[in-house]
Amino acid sequence: MSNRVEKAVNTSDVVKGVLAIVIASFLWGTTGTAAQFAPEISPLAIGAFAMGMGGVLLCVSARKSLVKDAPILFSTPLTFLFGSACVAIYPLAFYSSMRLSGVAIGTVVSIASAPLFAALLEYFLSKKPVSLKWFISFVFGAFGIGMLAMGKAQDAMALSALKNEQMFGVILGLIAGLTYAGYSWAAKQHIDEGANSQSAMAGLFGCAALVLLPSLWFTGQNLFANTVHTSVSLYMAVVPMFLGYLLFGYGLRTTEASKATLITLIEPLVATLFAIFLIGEVFKPVGWVGMMLVCFCLLIQSIKLPSAFEGARHKATT
Repeated sequence: MSNRVEKAVNTSDVVKGVLAIVIASFLWGTTGTAAQFAPEISPLAIGAFAMGMGGVLLCVSARKSLVKDAPILFSTPLTFLFGSACVAIYPLAFYSSMRLSGVAIGTVVSIASAPLFAALLEYFLSKKPVSLKWFISFVFGAFGIGMLAMGKAQDAMALSALKNEQMFGVILGLIAGLTYAGYSWAAKQHIDEGANSQSAMAGLFGCAALVLLPSLWFTGQNLFANTVHTSVSLYMAVVPMFLGYLLFGYGLRTTEASKATLITLIEPLVATLFAIFLIGEVFKPVGWVGMMLVCFCLLIQSIKLPSAFEGARHKATT
């Protein structure tokens, strides 16, 4: 009886964790639409301010658990520094990638490559095998995101003037995907070692804020130029970054980093829907097919494998 209750509780926790990551991804998907209201703000500035201030807010909200869990975070200093460096590099690489290679291509390369990098980090650093269900989900998700980009690729190509700039943007997108997977993996390691999810995310983001916020001295001239710019800047910092990463950290308590980054493929889907219905962007039919593939990818992650398959896999591993 106790095993059944424990299994039910664990299943409930897993569902809550996945739901928290889905909501976080939804919030992150609003950033592109919000940024459209303040095109004069540098993408480097909006990224540094949003992630930096989000880190400060996370530290303030988790100050008690952060002090308590500091010994856990500092017990693996290389993991902590690696995760913090990834947080600092991610927004600079991500927003620069979109500026150089176009919004669609930059987003696709950054978001779609993150689950692959997360799986590689878990395999080589944490010695965790990649499941068949994850691989199937990744294939559907990657193809879906690619088709999603094709729905807007013509506009994105118009934004990219030179081929070498576009290639450099793709490279920066891969760096963004790697760093996104990197800080997700680092946060998961701290949580598995016993740290509270809030303090794990707050520690990494707070450390990164020490680098990101000073960079605004060079890039943040228009952040608070008028009421609209101020509203956009504060929204990006408080809602997608602070609340989004609070939820993401909660989800990492019961979700592997590779699966979590796979679920966040919903972010460009949400961003596209907002662009269509709020900004009025025209979308090609191939993009709608891509949306369905991303939804199918998320559906695969939410269902359980057949018991017969689970039993066969268990026998194969024993």
